[in-house]
Amino acid sequence: MKRTHLAAALVAVLALSACSTKANDSGSSGSDSSGVKTGKGVTATEVTLGVMTDKSGVFKNLGLGVTQGNELWAKDFNAAGGVCGRQVKLEQVDHGYKADTAKTLYPQIEPKVLGFVQLLGSPVVAALKQNLASDKTTAAPASWSSELLDNPYVMIVGTTYDLEIIDGLSYLQEQGQLKDGDTIGHIYIDGEYGKNGLRGSQFYAKKHSLTLKEVKITSTDSDLTNVVTGLKGEGVKAIVLTTTPTQTGSTVGANKALGLNVPVLGNNPTFDPALLKSPAAGALDKLTIVASSVPFSADIPKAKDVAAKYKAAYKETPNGGVPYGYAVGEVWGAVLKKACDNKDLTRDGIAAALKQTTSANTDNLVAALDFSKPGTPATRQVYAATPDASAEGGVKYVKPLFEAPEAKEYVAPHQK
Repeated sequence: MKRTHLAAALVAVLALSACSTKANDSGSSGSDSSGVKTGKGVTATEVTLGVMTDKSGVFKNLGLGVTQGNELWAKDFNAAGGVCGRQVKLEQVDHGYKADTAKTLYPQIEPKVLGFVQLLGSPVVAALKQNLASDKTTAAPASWSSELLDNPYVMIVGTTYDLEIIDGLSYLQEQGQLKDGDTIGHIYIDGEYGKNGLRGSQFYAKKHSLTLKEVKITSTDSDLTNVVTGLKGEGVKAIVLTTTPTQTGSTVGANKALGLNVPVLGNNPTFDPALLKSPAAGALDKLTIVASSVPFSADIPKAKDVAAKYKAAYKETPNGGVPYGYAVGEVWGAVLKKACDNKDLTRDGIAAALKQTTSANTDNLVAALDFSKPGTPATRQVYAATPDASAEGGVKYVKPLFEAPEAKEYVAPHQK
């Protein structure tokens, strides 16, 4: 009888232990001596943030730039004392812009991190969206699709693709390169990235009686001459791109070679400074890029500071991903410090601190951000820039931060 009771007690203890372990998966695993709650990715001396990036796929140059920006921020953040007596550590993996690879890598990195300072690629974020929600893991995607904003753990630092295009088309019209009633073409990658950019074109076209010709491609298509030939036949007055940099090069090259010579507007991932050394270099004068993060060569104090630190630490050709990666780190730093003030460095604590972040400051590396309204983009402002071989990072401003009237009116998919 005693053995029976002992066995029953042992089973109960094991059951309680199993429940406790399960509960720790998404929340707190205890408190430190100062009363700060801690959980996954947090030790007595370190806070580990994840970096799931593209080092070998179609956006490898952007991924490298963003990661280097993350690294520069972590170094500065740690030098300034870190957070709650802890230093930030970055745990990095390369998914090659492949969602299936990311799905395989995620279970390996997730238990090690408090959250993600970088999750690059719309198909990757879409594939991991439910995982982030289930694991209560806050992530800053290097992906700007407003479709992701139904997940409270997704922290988009910047303007979303749809709003970039709305602002960008407004800029073209303001410059007299487009007018009401014109026909425009939009070439977009099939997937979260492309479709969200297209959403912006559809909204703007409806507001201004534009005829919109939609052309869907895959991320691996490289020669878009036939596509541009078709758009020329449709009589387009402008071409919008939500594509890879390689596809941008093909489009602008065909735009010139075919004598179409219409303005080309691209979302922020569409340009890479490498295009300035490609056969398409002579045709880039028709391209305008819209983004909420500053170009590498931006003439503002913080951007200059980041650029100087970059050149001292790295040898690669810089791109706009560098100041953006640093800015994301700045936002993460603000959230970490808020969570520290709240004495809660768990995943639940990070999510709560994010909702309390109404004015994240990046010293103008990115437009002012407000994360307090779930489902709503944190900003609707963009810069407009054009390629420039003489500028570090390959682009220069043509218009400082602005928000088009149409962008103010636009209702994002999950906006309440």
